[in-house]
Amino acid sequence: MIIIATHNVLSISERQRLSDYLIGKFEEIPTRKGIKKAILNNQVLVNDKLGITAQWVNLGDNIQLIEKKSTPPQDFDIDLEIPFEDDFLAVVVKPAGIPVSGNLFKTLYNALGENLKQSSQQDKLRWPLPIHRLDTATSGLVIIAKTHSVRVELGRMLEHKTIQKRYRAILQGTLIGKGIIESPIREKTAVSKFEVVENITTLKDTSLTLVDFYPITGRTHQLRIHASSIGHPIVGDKLYKEDTAMKTDKGLFLCAVEVQFIHPVTQELLKVEIAQPAKFESYLEREKRRVKKYS
Repeated sequence: MIIIATHNVLSISERQRLSDYLIGKFEEIPTRKGIKKAILNNQVLVNDKLGITAQWVNLGDNIQLIEKKSTPPQDFDIDLEIPFEDDFLAVVVKPAGIPVSGNLFKTLYNALGENLKQSSQQDKLRWPLPIHRLDTATSGLVIIAKTHSVRVELGRMLEHKTIQKRYRAILQGTLIGKGIIESPIREKTAVSKFEVVENITTLKDTSLTLVDFYPITGRTHQLRIHASSIGHPIVGDKLYKEDTAMKTDKGLFLCAVEVQFIHPVTQELLKVEIAQPAKFESYLEREKRRVKKYS
């Protein structure tokens, strides 16, 4: 058992339940929702016994926040591209076709231990943890926490939308300029900005658009759904496509190419950027050559 933080009840002005009292007491978990989740996950001890949300807090109680039990990684041996790493966090490139985590062997989570250096900080995590997800079919940048405090702070930054992300995609059809898509997803607000990078003419009176996406919200499959909703599905998307979507055997043409945020420890602006995948270049060049050859 690893103790993350300890709190002693030295004074109490009114009788409170544990789930109410702990709000704001642990820097690692600042929200009511987070506190309740930690208690339900058996991460809170009161006088060395597991706490429950409805129990009363008493003067003199010793309350401890302990590390959540999680499954150890299984050492999936794959070389990852690591654009940034320090003693507190890392940004790695997830290949297309593998999930970030889950009940599988071939996951990004299982590959991290073989690719990242262990933190030397006192509150280091037993193993590095991704702080957000990418679709299995989507490639690109994923932020990894290496300490407890950085994991909490990065989670808070995600919640307050202060981590900016840019995705590169190839869409079917022609878009011009830039715009905002605000179609709700599963009855929840969803907002994505886009900016056209290049328009490409293809054979048979069709076209492609290379575009940058900037998700403002973070709904599951948001960019894929939004692209399809405006009649320009992402090339290679077999789930959210119109009947006329272009076919390809190269997978989904969507990649997280940039993340930008204030480093939780150094407080410096951290901007990590990678080039679009090689398959983007080869696919677009192939289409351009075909047009030139047959036009």
